[in-house]
Amino acid sequence: MKRLTESILQETATLPEGTPITAKMWLHLGNRAALDQALSRLVRRGKLLRAGRGVYVAPVASRFGSRAPSVQKVVEELSLRRGETVVPSGASAANALGLTTQVPTRTVYLTSGRSRKITLDKQIVHLQHAPSWQLMLAKEPAGEIVRALAWAGPERVNRALKEIEVKVPRSEFRRISQQSSLLPLWMATALCQAVHYA
Repeated sequence: MKRLTESILQETATLPEGTPITAKMWLHLGNRAALDQALSRLVRRGKLLRAGRGVYVAPVASRFGSRAPSVQKVVEELSLRRGETVVPSGASAANALGLTTQVPTRTVYLTSGRSRKITLDKQIVHLQHAPSWQLMLAKEPAGEIVRALAWAGPERVNRALKEIEVKVPRSEFRRISQQSSLLPLWMATALCQAVHYA
């Protein structure tokens, strides 16, 4: 059994930081039951961290000891390997755009996949399923604006737009307005007025 754990460790060492590790990835090394036991053994030895049910990540070695991989890296790898769109929450986007000074106490990402939690050492990362309009323009500043406006909601959308307008190029608002048919009516209306009267 030691050979199986060492084989897993050798192959794990070649993966990018934050790559989600599952028993299915190593079926070429042994049967499922043996792999599950080997992964559990590696967790007990501190060579892997259990991130969720059947999901593990490799700790990152540094001169100060080992640490959990960065949340951002895990989320990026998860998105890449599972084909999900994963973006920071509306509260994070609102904070980044200066709509609120409150830093979210929970680490939340929106996903096109199912809702679930990932544990990275003592930190819990919440992945919440979100409607596709909140995930649009995922890696663009325009998408961050959409998520910040979703956080603001219908009652505060106009005030939020006024605050964002002075910080973001007009081209980002035009980018969103080109896809306004995908947005809820309250947001599409507010954005259309902001672009039209600018």
